Amino acid sequence: AEDVALTWAAKQVNRSIKWTCERSESFLTDAHGRDHVSHAEMAMDKDGKFLAMRVHTDANLGAYLSTFSTAVPTILYATLLAGQYTCPQIYVEVDSWFTNTAPVDAYRGAGRPEATYLLERLVSRCGWEMGIAQDEIRKRNFINSWPYQTPVALQYDAGDYRACMDKAQVLGDTAGYAARKAASAAKGLLRGIGYSSYIEACGIAPSNIAGALGARAGLFECGEIRVHPTGSVTVFTGSHSHGQGHETTFAQVVAARLGVAVEAVDVVHGDTGRVPFGMGTYGSRSISVGGAAIMKALDKIETKAKKIAAHLMESSDADVEFANGEFTVKGTDKKVTFGQVALTAYVPHNYPLDKLEPGLNETAFYDPTNFTFPAGTYICEVEVDPATGVTRVDKFTAVDDFGTIINPMIVEGQVHGGLVQGIGQALMENCVYDRETGQLLTGSFMDYTMPRADDFPEFKIGNVCTPCTHNPLG
Repeated sequence: AEDVALTWAAKQVNRSIKWTCERSESFLTDAHGRDHVSHAEMAMDKDGKFLAMRVHTDANLGAYLSTFSTAVPTILYATLLAGQYTCPQIYVEVDSWFTNTAPVDAYRGAGRPEATYLLERLVSRCGWEMGIAQDEIRKRNFINSWPYQTPVALQYDAGDYRACMDKAQVLGDTAGYAARKAASAAKGLLRGIGYSSYIEACGIAPSNIAGALGARAGLFECGEIRVHPTGSVTVFTGSHSHGQGHETTFAQVVAARLGVAVEAVDVVHGDTGRVPFGMGTYGSRSISVGGAAIMKALDKIETKAKKIAAHLMESSDADVEFANGEFTVKGTDKKVTFGQVALTAYVPHNYPLDKLEPGLNETAFYDPTNFTFPAGTYICEVEVDPATGVTRVDKFTAVDDFGTIINPMIVEGQVHGGLVQGIGQALMENCVYDRETGQLLTGSFMDYTMPRADDFPEFKIGNVCTPCTHNPLG
């Protein structure tokens, strides 16, 4: 409600107004995440191959609808229940309920982690029932040919799930698990190992798919490239950064394509008076959709720049090649730099004015044909004190396949953050309401446990690269 009140008040006084709430107010009113109760069954053949799965989920919506409350337990959850596995038949039924709690909305993955949790628990149970090792039950059922049409609406374009599993087992030294288990037993502790192989529908954007699934919105993204006479570049994007590092990654994309210094690229976002209309940052879509829009604008920049370069070198633009910031004519030693072309575009004394307008500024919109599907395998080892039940994460390995990575350091930082947040949810974080009164019992950080640095081991991180087949950046 404060959103509406703030908008109204700002118009009344004709100035910006900032809303600040207390932590206790935040706990009571801000959206919560992940509140499903599910029953799932898997049918297998005698070799442990999956034949069919049936899922029923009761999803809490909270006391009233929030932005993505109905999308989270349906199109963002049910469509991911195939996971990485070949399963010919999947039946999913979801009932959503209004309750007394705060609204349940999109939260770090929004339905997709819920699907992975349910599926991986079920797959692990299948392995136990069949007497098949946790890695083997997964390997037997991994999808191994693409594109793959799942029974739950989505079509995966590419992947290499076995490679992620194999690399995770090497990094995690699963061969040495028995020795570590014996060492834990010598200390009076229990030790367990768990596998989780996930897939996620990211690049939330395809307007046609979103429309078919019930979302009445255009989910494209925009990008504008403005090259200045000095050769410096300004990028305008509809994707807003609030900690993801867009200023760095978008600048890297442009700098690598045009052969200019990263420092010469300025990224502008969040100013609706300056940037073209865009759809924003959510659903792991910034680089895959926003970055792709920038790439399409760069395609236009390069096409026009080649024509200018061809004029300067007195050649056909079909013979002009561009790489590492230089335009060259095939089979000759002629060349001009990107900086020379940029200056010529704005100081057109030697310029094909009869064919081209001055300037070097292009805008593009990108609406992908499909989601992107990052995937991976995580392996966790825990020690449990049987006397107290205290569980400690002792070893954690994460191998992801994100396709082409623009900035490895930023990616690793985001993976670290995701691991901490995920482990926190699994072992510590929990919103609890009194069953008799309906009152929130975890209304402060005195009652709600947050993960801290000393709760975690050193993470081992690895990557596999399977480029996305339909995305300009891969």
